[in-house]
Amino acid sequence: MKKIIFLFLITLVTVSYAQTTAAPFSRGINLSNWFQESNTRQIQFSKYTKTDFKNIKLLGCDVIRLPINLHGMTNGSPNYTVDPLLFEFLDQAVDWAEELGLHIILDNHSFDPAVSTSPSVFSILVPVWKQVAEHMKHRSSLVYYEILNEPHGINDILWNAIQKNVIDSIRTVDNFHTIIIGPAGWNGFNNLNQMPIYADTNLIYTFHFYDPFIFTHQGASWSDPSLVPLAGVPFPYNAATMPVLPQSLVGTYIQNEFNNYSSSGTAASVKNLIDIAVNFRNSRNVRIFCGEFGVYISNSNNQDRVNWYELMRKYFEEKGIAWTTWDYQGGFGLFEKYTDEFFDYDLNIPLVNALGLNAPPQKKFSILPDTVQFDLYNDYIGPNIVQSSYSGGNNLDFYSIDSHVEGKYCIRWSNAALYEHIGFGFKPTKDLSVLKNKNYALSFWIRSSSSGLQFDVRFIDTKSGPFDHPWRMRKTITSSVAAWDGTWRHVRIPLSDFTEHGSWDNAWYNPEGKFDWSAIDRFEFAAEQIALAGKELWLDNIQIVSIDPAFVNAGSILPTEFKLFQNYPNPFNPSTTFQYQLPRNSYVTLQIYNVLGQVVETLVDERKEAGTYQTQWTVNISGGVYFYRLQADDFVQTSKLLLLK
Repeated sequence: MKKIIFLFLITLVTVSYAQTTAAPFSRGINLSNWFQESNTRQIQFSKYTKTDFKNIKLLGCDVIRLPINLHGMTNGSPNYTVDPLLFEFLDQAVDWAEELGLHIILDNHSFDPAVSTSPSVFSILVPVWKQVAEHMKHRSSLVYYEILNEPHGINDILWNAIQKNVIDSIRTVDNFHTIIIGPAGWNGFNNLNQMPIYADTNLIYTFHFYDPFIFTHQGASWSDPSLVPLAGVPFPYNAATMPVLPQSLVGTYIQNEFNNYSSSGTAASVKNLIDIAVNFRNSRNVRIFCGEFGVYISNSNNQDRVNWYELMRKYFEEKGIAWTTWDYQGGFGLFEKYTDEFFDYDLNIPLVNALGLNAPPQKKFSILPDTVQFDLYNDYIGPNIVQSSYSGGNNLDFYSIDSHVEGKYCIRWSNAALYEHIGFGFKPTKDLSVLKNKNYALSFWIRSSSSGLQFDVRFIDTKSGPFDHPWRMRKTITSSVAAWDGTWRHVRIPLSDFTEHGSWDNAWYNPEGKFDWSAIDRFEFAAEQIALAGKELWLDNIQIVSIDPAFVNAGSILPTEFKLFQNYPNPFNPSTTFQYQLPRNSYVTLQIYNVLGQVVETLVDERKEAGTYQTQWTVNISGGVYFYRLQADDFVQTSKLLLLK
């Protein structure tokens, strides 16, 4: 009986201990390369949507770690004021997470692997985190603050003191939310024991795990030395399939790791290293969390990746360690190599299974020709389009509020160097052959006061093989297309009016008539003719559209107000023309009524772009007085007309 009671007490203590050291979430992903741009204005917010959050939850994840280049999202020294646009984006992402019951970690990923963490980082961390905490303090407990990703090249004692001061500064405005802290040494598990016992109890301690390094990072270009030549390292170690060490790595520390791989490349070795974090948790009675782990796809064998991920996941589960894998889409991601990374088509199912996630049925994807108009930019970059710009500094802003055609934002581009461009990469490849044959057009609004401004708009097709090149179709935009008078001008260019330009493919190739409208890789605004130093322009409502025969003023000034003009001629018989103008894109109805208020004819019932339009009415009805009524969004105007018989 005493033995039973003793065992019961041990069990009770173990359960209680597990509850106090368990993170509130269990497994998830890093949503990388979304908020990691150099500044807020270059974030492609439309890259992920609530649907992606739903898909992540469908996989069985309960947490998203959101890496943010937080320091780059400020106005810099001395105040480091956070751009309000970042909070607008974060609020939307947090809304989605909270609505779906997903935990979301705001990870300060202000991090350059080639630059050591400066002791002066304290002067940035304190003001930045106080602003974030002030903004987020009323959010639910699903939101977490992670102070800094992978501090490195800084003394442990110094980093730990900085981290304590940041914790204390957050607590001056927010005592509610959990803070995630980590050690120096790249958040290395070996540095956990160097951390002090912080007085704050609402903390989670994080570590990262990428061992054995020559397996998880084979092919990595950012390591020193570069591991691009290293490929085919197996896991677990297998002497029969080990590659030869590339000559460029001989004499480096990688050679030592390579020579020791027979012992480090084993399940037992990996578990022993994870146990360092487990022992830290047990000795400190704190919560721990593995914020990153993964294997670079580039040069690794997929089955070996699966082996490693399955080992990691099972051992994490056995030891009660929460995790977020690096990453969702990207070089370490959950999708098949060389795909467009679509959730319903491209998931790496063996890898998803290895992580113990729910693998949805996959479909076979095929590219079909586009048959309807679509947006490239309308406040945000359009769906299935990836921001692929080449533009230095802060001269490109996708969210300018310096006037706009409609909505909230437009694009501002200034001081572009020669060959810089604004890029819209199509994902998947676009087949525009049908739209070209149906006389569709590139449509956009532009505004500039810069005399001498000229640039190219161009489509670039895919490189289909070693003897093909990415061919260009272009149109040069000058003041003859849109006057540079500081007013918004509407430009429409039929796809059939584009001219083949040639190709840059590590050398210049003159046109050969090989451009393929059925395989378009991307669209660009390019400073191809001249550098745009000292020049600026604004762009809005960039679309591929059907050419509306009713459109009157392509290339002219944007109307400033809604207006319905008097029909002409009036009186009339048998036909008359109506003209109206729209200062913004609107849903338009134009109808004819008789004196009893009955609708006689509906002339327009569709969404229209901003501009001036005309439409004709030819009748075969009795003469008399009629009325015509325009409704565009909330605008309504009615006028009278007379039909003579």
